[in-house]
Amino acid sequence: MGKPYKEKAYRWNRENYSRQRRFLDIWGFVLTLMFELWLDSKPWSYPGGMTDAKKAARRKKQAIWIRDTFLDLGPTFIKLGQLFSTRADLFPGEYVEELSKLQDKVPAFSYEQVEAIIEQDLGKTVPELYRSFDPIPLAAASLGQVHKAQLHSGEEVVVKVQRPGLVKLFTIDLEILKGITRYFQNHPNWGRGRDWLGIYEECCRILWLEIDYLNEGRNADTFRRNFRNADWVKVPRVYWRYTSPRVVTLEYLPGIKISHYEAIETAGLDRKTLAQLGAKAYLQQLLNYGFFHADPHPGNIAVSPEGALIFYDFGMMGKIETNVREQLMETLFGIAGKDGDRVMNSLVKLGALSPTDDMGPVRRSIQYMLDNFMDKPFETQSVNAIADDLYEIAYDQPFRFPATFTFVMRAFSTLEGVGKGLDPEFNFMEVAQPFTMQLMSEGNGFDPTNSLLGELGRQAAQVSSTALGLPRRIEDTLEKLERGDIRVRVRSTETDRILRRINGTQMGTTYGLIISALTLSATILFVHDKVGLAIVAALVAVIVSVALIRLLRRLDRYERMF
Repeated sequence: MGKPYKEKAYRWNRENYSRQRRFLDIWGFVLTLMFELWLDSKPWSYPGGMTDAKKAARRKKQAIWIRDTFLDLGPTFIKLGQLFSTRADLFPGEYVEELSKLQDKVPAFSYEQVEAIIEQDLGKTVPELYRSFDPIPLAAASLGQVHKAQLHSGEEVVVKVQRPGLVKLFTIDLEILKGITRYFQNHPNWGRGRDWLGIYEECCRILWLEIDYLNEGRNADTFRRNFRNADWVKVPRVYWRYTSPRVVTLEYLPGIKISHYEAIETAGLDRKTLAQLGAKAYLQQLLNYGFFHADPHPGNIAVSPEGALIFYDFGMMGKIETNVREQLMETLFGIAGKDGDRVMNSLVKLGALSPTDDMGPVRRSIQYMLDNFMDKPFETQSVNAIADDLYEIAYDQPFRFPATFTFVMRAFSTLEGVGKGLDPEFNFMEVAQPFTMQLMSEGNGFDPTNSLLGELGRQAAQVSSTALGLPRRIEDTLEKLERGDIRVRVRSTETDRILRRINGTQMGTTYGLIISALTLSATILFVHDKVGLAIVAALVAVIVSVALIRLLRRLDRYERMF
């Protein structure tokens, strides 16, 4: 799990930060990583030669170092690491795996600092606001810590207080990271086909929202309203009189952590039922409300003594807009029908796929994925397996999954892991099937059991639409040809060979003239006792002669190929 950390290891655990020190720390990490990546591409850096196994082992070691360094660099990088752990479409699998292990447990800050922040934000002292306040936190994380307290009215509450100086640290770090992002965006290799600036802006938006406790309170209220009629889901109530941008006071709802399986059994609760409820709750968030918990790890879900699910920590939430939901529906229909073109077009409209001049390879990748995924029943498939295959295809392709999509996939994978821990026979897809069928029937407007008629109707509509649109498409094509907007490229192997031969002959002639001139110059210089200059001219002539020989060999090899 990496090296053990002591409080003194965290240079960032303070209220005031040096911009210069942060600049050196962050750029030092980036430059070291860049050097290692450069070294990874050099065969001579691998003892005994470069192999796939040695490259994977080095990436694994590198990933552990990145994870440990992110912990050293502090809250901004801990949160970025957690965000990057959802982006298997951008980073190697070894990096994603290690970053997903980032433990957001760090030393607590002092009770005196807690008192100061509460008084600054709420305008009253701790004794004036709370009847009792436990100075020892229940938990401490990179962004803040939680204390148990009691209001003067008698309600038991928990008070979440933000880490001192966090806004200043984010401001400094994100400004430095913007310069680094620009560098990577303009890099000839790492910037090609990647919207690093867009990813940076998305990360900034998520980070700033997560440290705004007023936003977290609003999210909790929305979540509670969505599940107000479900007695099997509980959400802490927000006490707005005791809440500010850096302090949030919530109802105290204790429960058993959902991954404490023995404690759940001791309480007499059915683990299989809880696994089903977890999947059901998330599917309702996603499909019915379009507002979902983006970080449902076991620490954020507990079980009440009555068997209800308790959700905590609403700083990171996802939203699915209506137009996005429609395109997700279109993608879903394309997947169900193994229609690679339909899936590709819907992903372009979703912004998950960047259109290029030649979409053929992308379409073939999607079709390959559909042909291989859909040969098994939907309900027997694993979310993790689908996500891994999807990200493997997307890696180094023009796929650009939005943050919402990656949050959904991570949440699905996390919940599948939690469900299997509760019930080894649990299958997320099996629970999801009735929801998916309902969604598809509502979107298509036909009975999903009548699949033959539905498919015939869809194909008839597609054929008629294509036929009716064909004259217009031909007319548009002719207009583009007249305007010169369409360029036709014709490639002939024989023509290519002749052109290459002509080009090689021209270069050979040029080399021959240079060699002749240098040889003549060397001879004249030698006759006039300019021995040093004559040797230099002769050496240059030798170098050009070597280049000419290599050119001739290359031309000869090319001729033999054809």
